[in-house]
Amino acid sequence: MTPSASEPLILDVKGNSLDDGPGIRSVVFFKGCPLSCVWCHNPESKRTGPEISFDPKPCVGCGTCRDVCPEEALSPDNPYYIDRDRCTLCYACVEACPSGALSRVGEPMTVPAIMEKIMADKPFFDTSGGGLTLSGGEPTLFMEFTGRLLAAARGAGIHTLLETCGFFDRDRFLEQVYPHVDAIYYDLKLYDPAAHQKDCGVPNKKILDNFRHLAARVEQDGKTLLPRTPLIPEITATATNLRQIADFLKELGRRQAALLAYNPLWHDKTAQIGQADPWAGKAVMKTFLDKETLRKCHAIFAEKGIET
Repeated sequence: MTPSASEPLILDVKGNSLDDGPGIRSVVFFKGCPLSCVWCHNPESKRTGPEISFDPKPCVGCGTCRDVCPEEALSPDNPYYIDRDRCTLCYACVEACPSGALSRVGEPMTVPAIMEKIMADKPFFDTSGGGLTLSGGEPTLFMEFTGRLLAAARGAGIHTLLETCGFFDRDRFLEQVYPHVDAIYYDLKLYDPAAHQKDCGVPNKKILDNFRHLAARVEQDGKTLLPRTPLIPEITATATNLRQIADFLKELGRRQAALLAYNPLWHDKTAQIGQADPWAGKAVMKTFLDKETLRKCHAIFAEKGIET
């Protein structure tokens, strides 16, 4: 099924999350993103369409997948195992694989199907102050679907939270999504327009303008807006970039932000979906940020009176 505004592809519905908002939460991961960040921790979420992932670790080398592939698109001689140009996404290999090494990336799910899944966790939401988080990818690529899902959750008494890159049509967002969301976690990655275009693939004027608008109204609307900056070595985690973002937030009267420590454990995912690692051989991108660098990043925001 081709994803549409009413039926996007869902990567996962993950329960028992403690890292995507207050309390215990269920997180719905959407497939598709308007940005193309060079450090993307979920490269499988960039494209809106379905894909096949091959993880060599559980593969037992039985050859069953090759036997059933009508296009002969699978070969151990291929560095990514799957010839993506020949593959027609018939999923015969996925269905035949006995070890789970091959898997489908992205499944259509309806709002009722998602709600049925997350309602099983409602007792945990109620006791912990948790709820539903929409993440991605980028949920606002699918405004109508996202709005219906948030409205259904709110109607069931579930706290709703949206994680967004901020690159969306504001009028549609305010009409279809904003009324149904309790909290917004909003990414501010790079302040410099040229740097944002280079490393995220799109200009950032819309992102900054949308944030300004939301910052001026969320309190009166009883909503939470939390700006977040991922700390990417030598890209976003620079003194210049962090000071620019902190100054921007201070100008808007924001007093709280989140700095997200870099996690280098995403690199294997690129090969699994048939793509080369853009940072192969770049040691700084394969390690966690050290404690002193993290301290300095937080200190920049503290100097501006912004709690992180």
